[in-house]
Amino acid sequence: MKQTFTCKLSSLNTVAKALALSLKDGGIVLLQGDLASGKTTLTKALAKVFDVKESVSSPTFSVMQAYSNNFYHYDIYQVGTDGFLRQGLLEQLTQKGVHVVEWADDAFIKMLNGVGLDYIIVRIEIRDESRYYEIEYA
Repeated sequence: MKQTFTCKLSSLNTVAKALALSLKDGGIVLLQGDLASGKTTLTKALAKVFDVKESVSSPTFSVMQAYSNNFYHYDIYQVGTDGFLRQGLLEQLTQKGVHVVEWADDAFIKMLNGVGLDYIIVRIEIRDESRYYEIEYA
């Protein structure tokens, strides 16, 4: 099943709430999009829906950041799928909670399929002053 949204970043709460409905029991969200497309901004909006109190920022150099309410944020731009695995983070994805992964590519998806983990893919495109979000539920 797919859902699509076109909205300004100021209206991102609509997208975050739609995603949250599928994540009541936790899950993995893979964010794909160009630089500055709004991956971290969507993660912040989703964290707010899950009542995360801490300030959410991109874990570009730490790769993973854990927050309250079992909310986890990963950024694999620097390390890729191989670096993610070398750091032992695959096991973290099996923990109860919401796991948001920025820069998840085909290799990352293949890895998840190989170990039988379900996920949601969110593709983000910049369109003029707005963003286009395509949410694909596995």
